[in-house]
Amino acid sequence: MNTLTLWDLTGWEFAALAFAALLVGFSKTAVSGANTVSLAVFAAVLPARASTGVLLPILIAGDVLAVLTYRRHAHWPTLWRLFPAVAAGVVVGTVFLLWADDGIVRTSIGAILLLMAGVTVWRRRRADADAEDEPDGVVTRAGRLKARSYGVLGGFTTMVANAGGPVMSMYLLSAGFRKLGFLGTSAFFFLIVNTSKLPFSAGLGLIDADSLLLDAALVLFVVPGALLGKWAVTRINQRLFEQLVIAATVVGGVQLLLR
Repeated sequence: MNTLTLWDLTGWEFAALAFAALLVGFSKTAVSGANTVSLAVFAAVLPARASTGVLLPILIAGDVLAVLTYRRHAHWPTLWRLFPAVAAGVVVGTVFLLWADDGIVRTSIGAILLLMAGVTVWRRRRADADAEDEPDGVVTRAGRLKARSYGVLGGFTTMVANAGGPVMSMYLLSAGFRKLGFLGTSAFFFLIVNTSKLPFSAGLGLIDADSLLLDAALVLFVVPGALLGKWAVTRINQRLFEQLVIAATVVGGVQLLLR
């Protein structure tokens, strides 16, 4: 794999990656979608394709911490609806990675994120501000179609660039999830999905001994980020939470288009 080893990094480069790892922990327990900034940092310091292999174990560490924090708030009917479509998206993303260059990958995902952010803002403005705590959108025919569509997009984007967070954030917001249900459902979703991606990433040569050594040094920074996120989320109201998630998605989409 064409990547830098731990010993090749300068102090500033390692500091940037450490900050990005801390931000992963924060995003997993507070503002999902904010780790698109981490994606951009990793891609700036490391070769773009190789950066996805280094970032994946960092994301899984954050997922474990998020599950431990919000495991009681997951909405499993939604998860079961999503998983088959996500699996299809991961397969499509793997095939896509075999021929697409970095420019095509970034442009495609950036455009998808911005489109979904716009659709979500429009839908939320039409929705009742006092939505129920228990989402029921997956039980209708339109809800099932939406779950499948977002599931395929989520699987595709998470496979090609670890950028599935904003996609699923937009889906969960549009389905009416409240803050804790949102975080609990996304925690289990990404732990399962990211773990299932490991053999695909290894098969593509994106994970090897050098990348895992770098991960071992960076994973320590995920824990304080997760603790900071747990502290912050209790101080963020629902409206601000939704605004931050959408803003993080827009920032991630713009970054991908401009890189």
